[in-house]
Amino acid sequence: MDLGLKNRVYVLTGATRGLGHAVARELVADGAKVVITGRDEKRAAEAAAGLGPNAAGVAVDNSNPQAPHQLIATARELFGAFDGILVSVGGPPAGDTAATTDAQWQAAFESVFLGAVRLARAAAAELEPGGTIGFVLSGTTHEPAPGMAISNGLRPGLAGFAKSLADEVGPRGIRVVGLLPGRIATDRMRELDALSADPDASRAANESAIPLGRYGTPEEFGRTGAFMLSPAASYVTGVMVSVDGGARHGF
Repeated sequence: MDLGLKNRVYVLTGATRGLGHAVARELVADGAKVVITGRDEKRAAEAAAGLGPNAAGVAVDNSNPQAPHQLIATARELFGAFDGILVSVGGPPAGDTAATTDAQWQAAFESVFLGAVRLARAAAAELEPGGTIGFVLSGTTHEPAPGMAISNGLRPGLAGFAKSLADEVGPRGIRVVGLLPGRIATDRMRELDALSADPDASRAANESAIPLGRYGTPEEFGRTGAFMLSPAASYVTGVMVSVDGGARHGF
């Protein structure tokens, strides 16, 4: 199946590793060109080099109000176009409602929430018909996770924003989609499992609650993300797609 990605240009934030990087890898493998971002300049450059000549790495902070315009301009300067964006941010710190501080909430809001909103609004203003705006959110959008109060609070709000944006830009031929990863075997998931007194037992218990009986791989998530951003998904917008092995209990 041809996804129609050849020579299309995407910006992917927070994509020097983890889920964002997995999507970038699949996009490049299908012929797209990508600008990937992270906070660390060296890591961004190394991650892009690993993807080959059709990738460039940029160090930016999503909470910087200038970041969206800088990234779009970079995509056009380096690759001559801008066809879509995938907004993926690092997970906020774990903790229950009593343990999380005002400072943690404020920092997460600036980066996870407001930074993502700015990026999406800037992309919406610049994209042509056929463009796509994607968000990497979390299964906590639908089902709050224990000990993840900040994520539980912010992710559903971003999903609501994405749906509103999809309604507004749809008449211009621009799509907006969300990806809701469940337990994917990334460094972030290993860090969360390690918070348990017995990480191996914690993972086994988590896997037993997943209908497919295992954690997903970054490659599986990456392929789903690449499809959703591609012209092959041209009639899909305003939806949140769970990539969780069936863990979500609702429809």
